[in-house]
Amino acid sequence: MLSEQSVPVVRATLPAVGAAIGEITTLFYRKLFDAHPELLRDLFNRGNQANGEQQRALAGSIAAFAGMLLERPDARPDALLSRIAHKHASLGVTSDQYKIVHRHLFAAIAEVLGDAVTPEVAAAWDEVYWLMANALVAAEARLYQEAGVAEGDVWRRMEIAERHEETPDAVSLVLRPADGRPTPSFRPGQYVGVRSSLPDGSHQIRQYSLSAAPGRADWRITVKRVRGGARPEGEVSSWLHAHARPGDVLTVSAPFGDLALDEGDGPLLLASAGIGVTPVLAMLDHLAATGSTRPVTVVHADRGPADHAHRQEQLDLVRALPGARLHLWYEEPGDTAPEASAGRADVSGLDLPAGLTAYLCGPVPFMRAVRGDLLRRGVPAHAVHYEVFGPDLWLGQE
Repeated sequence: MLSEQSVPVVRATLPAVGAAIGEITTLFYRKLFDAHPELLRDLFNRGNQANGEQQRALAGSIAAFAGMLLERPDARPDALLSRIAHKHASLGVTSDQYKIVHRHLFAAIAEVLGDAVTPEVAAAWDEVYWLMANALVAAEARLYQEAGVAEGDVWRRMEIAERHEETPDAVSLVLRPADGRPTPSFRPGQYVGVRSSLPDGSHQIRQYSLSAAPGRADWRITVKRVRGGARPEGEVSSWLHAHARPGDVLTVSAPFGDLALDEGDGPLLLASAGIGVTPVLAMLDHLAATGSTRPVTVVHADRGPADHAHRQEQLDLVRALPGARLHLWYEEPGDTAPEASAGRADVSGLDLPAGLTAYLCGPVPFMRAVRGDLLRRGVPAHAVHYEVFGPDLWLGQE
């Protein structure tokens, strides 16, 4: 928790820092990449830098963490820190990089806020930063230990054994270790980082959920191509669609991610939209493989049946589970999906059992709507888990 002398300083200055945090984080990244261009080339997602999502995510995490220190000093923001730590581990982030971030972040704070950054203010916000950074370093150290790897040494070579076109914009890749060693274990719902060598010499990393159950000799990821338009074209997803073929070797991280299916026999809600179906597939596959009889309500929303990646597989997995029911919503259902409802997913009218645990994955507006409906129906916030593909722009919402 914050020291007694820092609490009033942070409380008094949080409005000013919060109002300027967007400008601070933008300047911070410019300073960071000017000094360390290799971080933008080989670690940070250039697409999220270009559209500003990474800046907003950093701003949100700092503001949320500072607010929690003030409003809930006896509670640890475990959910917030866990999501960040898992994402960092999948990138191979190391503890020494927090010192680099600190240097350029506080230079940006001093430049933006000027004379308002007195030695007292600087010391208080320095304490906020290191409380958050040290908690993340400790969490990431535990993740590396659990994965059986040295700090940041998460990468291994995986050969593409199979490639399947799931939809016009989604391709699944079956991966097996290039060195013949067994695949590491993982929990259903987790993801891996994929580091791709691009034509300009950069090594960009993206995370993809493992879309089949653990316990097999291989892994499967499903990659949705990010189209252009108002957002930057997905350079890694586009490269994988164009070039990844059986026999090619990819550099892949150990599995991480805190949206992982808990064991037990309680009822579940698995809700997804679009390519968010991938961690749900791994969960359903695991439940089917283990002969589970848990009550499972499965919700999926998509543009239409032709856009629903692994559609038939999901239908088959639900049918294989005696306690599962599937509810589909398509914006354009057409004539090939009579079982689907038209429009956007709506869980407010579903018959949901008491005591359920919910797992959500998809676009943030979808998850926000589903989570809101669940909370209004009395599902406790701690029982609703979610995964964000990309920077977490939904921080501090627990």
